[in-house]
Amino acid sequence: MVGLSEGEKHFIRGGIAQDLRADGRTRLQFRPVIVETGVIPQANGSARVRLGATEVIASVKAELGKPTVLHPDKGKVSIYVDCSPTAAPIFEGRGSEDLSAELSVALQRCLLGGKSGAGAAIDLSSLIVLEGKACWDLYVDGLVVSSDGNLVDALAAAIKVALSDTGIPKVNVSLNAETDGEPEVDVSDEEFLQFDTSSVPVIVTLTKVGKHYIVDATSEEESQMSSALSVSVNRRGQICGLTKRGGTGLDPTIIFDMISVAKHVSQRFISLLDSEIAAAEVVADE
Repeated sequence: MVGLSEGEKHFIRGGIAQDLRADGRTRLQFRPVIVETGVIPQANGSARVRLGATEVIASVKAELGKPTVLHPDKGKVSIYVDCSPTAAPIFEGRGSEDLSAELSVALQRCLLGGKSGAGAAIDLSSLIVLEGKACWDLYVDGLVVSSDGNLVDALAAAIKVALSDTGIPKVNVSLNAETDGEPEVDVSDEEFLQFDTSSVPVIVTLTKVGKHYIVDATSEEESQMSSALSVSVNRRGQICGLTKRGGTGLDPTIIFDMISVAKHVSQRFISLLDSEIAAAEVVADE
């Protein structure tokens, strides 16, 4: 928990009410975004994202597996988040485990449509190798290195960038009668297919402070929130998922307004990420 004096709390709330936050931003303005790809060579794809003083890393590991009986035509994606104990004092001990679980669930809901993968924003059918027999399992790991608010949005952005950096090995599949119909899979060490991230959304969290809501809240601003709504939106403006946190309820009309604002703001965030990804790729090629 961020310790603030009454004067500091009043200053934060007053600034938000006047659309001039403590760091000079307006209510719907993000902090500068810095993106770096290929930060973990052992992974199939990885990225580091910085939003102000918030820094997170995401890595993607691809392994061959078998589709589930309920979804024989889809691959699988698992998302796990870990919070470094040095990222913030609250992460020491039990606090880290609780927040890691909360972040993992939020990302799962917003990016995968729940544990079943139904309605997933990530195209799970693109991970199938042979229907009912073989698929790619993607293990997405997020790490909070430094925390200054808005962790869900930062982690989702890092996952999106890491997926754009992910190369899936090309696979040749053949069925052999001698193996009772089980496929023989030959995984290439030289040819890779780029993961399609066109449908992968970003997450925009609107944090309600007083009568107003803001994007990309800092830790100090989050300490003054009554509730927050995280909305995942793809580049076509479609809502892929949402999750709420905070004890105060939200009126349905406010929720619809927040979703509308999130859709608008998300397109600016996507453009910002696209330009950062392009710049990171240029640096990687040099």
